[in-house]
Amino acid sequence: MKQKALTEKVIVLGVDGFDPRLAKKFMDQGKMPALKEFTRKGSAREDLVLLGAMPTVTPPLWTTLATGANPGTHGITCFFASDPVNIDTMYYNLDSRKSKAEPLWNVFAEEAGKKTLVWHWPGSSWPPTSDSPNLHVVDGTQPSGINNGIPFLDILKVITGSEKIASSQYLPNTSHVAPGQGCIIDNAADLMEEGAQAETSVFRKVIAAGNNAKGFQFSITEQDECEIEALGNMICDTIKAAIKPAEGWAQAPAQAKEFTFFVSNGLERRPGLIVPNELGVYDTIQLYKSKKASASYLTLKKGEICFDVSDTVKNDEGADVPCNRNYQLLDLAEDGSKFNIIINNASQVGRDDYFHPKSLYKEVVENIGNVPVNFRVNGSNEVLVRETMLPSWDNYCAWQAACLTYFMKHDKYDIIFSHLHNLDGVGHYFWHYACKQEEWKDNNELAYQQFQEEAYCQTDRYLSQFLPFLDQGWTIIITSDHGLLTQEYHGVILGEIHGVNVPVMAELGYTVMVKDENGNDTKEIDWTKTRAIAIRGDHIYINLKGRNPHGIVDPADKYELETQIISDLYNYRDPHSGRRVISVAVRNKDAVHFGMGGEQCGDIVYFTEEGFNKIHADSLSTQWGYADTSVSPIFVAAGRGIKENCVTERVIRQADVAPTIALLTGVRVPAQCEGAPIYQIISE
Repeated sequence: MKQKALTEKVIVLGVDGFDPRLAKKFMDQGKMPALKEFTRKGSAREDLVLLGAMPTVTPPLWTTLATGANPGTHGITCFFASDPVNIDTMYYNLDSRKSKAEPLWNVFAEEAGKKTLVWHWPGSSWPPTSDSPNLHVVDGTQPSGINNGIPFLDILKVITGSEKIASSQYLPNTSHVAPGQGCIIDNAADLMEEGAQAETSVFRKVIAAGNNAKGFQFSITEQDECEIEALGNMICDTIKAAIKPAEGWAQAPAQAKEFTFFVSNGLERRPGLIVPNELGVYDTIQLYKSKKASASYLTLKKGEICFDVSDTVKNDEGADVPCNRNYQLLDLAEDGSKFNIIINNASQVGRDDYFHPKSLYKEVVENIGNVPVNFRVNGSNEVLVRETMLPSWDNYCAWQAACLTYFMKHDKYDIIFSHLHNLDGVGHYFWHYACKQEEWKDNNELAYQQFQEEAYCQTDRYLSQFLPFLDQGWTIIITSDHGLLTQEYHGVILGEIHGVNVPVMAELGYTVMVKDENGNDTKEIDWTKTRAIAIRGDHIYINLKGRNPHGIVDPADKYELETQIISDLYNYRDPHSGRRVISVAVRNKDAVHFGMGGEQCGDIVYFTEEGFNKIHADSLSTQWGYADTSVSPIFVAAGRGIKENCVTERVIRQADVAPTIALLTGVRVPAQCEGAPIYQIISE
């Protein structure tokens, strides 16, 4: 049905992990003035809540926002997919070819002839599913940042310089960085341990591989391999640099001290100078490619971050590959006796793999700059969070705002779907520390709650860049996939989005592990005795005869076994608190009430009880967490076609966003859409 367009320009400002409960708290405190102005000029619920679809995890929900279809309909039901037959096999779900629902951007590009940009949308956007020249797409293969699905040339480096170190050493794949409030590596020789395996978790490996990843066998996850630990662990190379008097330099200031550091996976040695000022205080470090160089390639001051440094990394053949990376001098003693430097992952310049058309990459780089890379540092260390992680995201947010506003100012597109990952990106690293836990004895609960506030203020600064476009005819929709909880009770209880979680199902007698010669559990499932497994988030599969290769459960017994499992889940109690762990558990056919069910869901779908939920992905979308957090997504709309200063009581569902945009722009809704326009906020 053809309808009148109420607006010609729409931008969706998607912010992953944007929680309306925290946003409203900070907005009411006057700390998010841009968001307040959007609500004054537009429409939202009083609580800013968007009722999230299920499960509360990134790929399904961004796909729902784009299609208006629930996960059970579009088929993206977790971060990974399970093969319904070979239940020991999983597939990466950030792949548009796996979605069974039409995205709204195809309607705009193909039928409405509107110039449409899909910018880093981690829900069935890549590869593009339309050949229309009106559709441009940037990445979407993973959530954390543009081009982060392309392997880095050289991983993060931590350089510890000290006069107490006798000779410089390169320690690859170290992972231990001290928590707490002090200098990150004050006793580096003790804190850094050699031999950890970089990128060990299946979760990290498959995210890094993007949608080129094929099916892989699931991992058996333990407590320290869960989503929180896997994403929050800092993997780096450590360099122990011996500080000595400068000798043999083509040009070195008086009283300068020297050190050697390593890049290019340890293949390349580089020299550095520690330089005093006119007062004799050592306050500067200069980095060189060689001692013969007439000038340094980078000068660092204490506390300073140099973003997007043009650099090179040697490949295995010894050739220099251009890259950009960030450098930070975290600490430097005034007498020049010790220092700490962080060098970020090296991102290869010129990688236009995930830009369609490829000319879009060139336009972005020439007009805005290289795609930034963010520091992946330890979230348990307050210094790193405050001085490295949050400023790094400030830089990324500024770059992305500059890109999108450039397109808007130059009338490049009529419709923009955009996604920013700053809140979710930092949330997985430190949100859980905002609640004091026995497992994290050193964490400063109030400091981390302050970091949460700073991240929201950062998001507000990002949103403020788009406020002027309300007066230029743009309709702006602010939304998210989910919020981020600070959990009250830490621990993996049941389910893990990148593998099989064993303890509870083993305790209940449904999952059995192969024993070693000493009678201890190995990391291999004994399929001859296993009746059911909990795999991915929220899914339990029966090991069924005739369907699964190792099946032992007779189909005639399936219903009764499901009844028993559901009953046992409801009766299961946390051994520490005595509280019930599972809030809802239903059969596959009943999961339709949650917008789930079908072949991409388990035989049983369950959600955790409030307080036991992890950051997100395993609970009902209405649940709250510690420190005023929640898992709900946010929704605010403003601009042409939207009522001003309107507070609606309507329950707005995630599936309603796409049909609302369709109504505003006068195009048809996507073919599989299940939502309805939010008529209550439409101006006509």
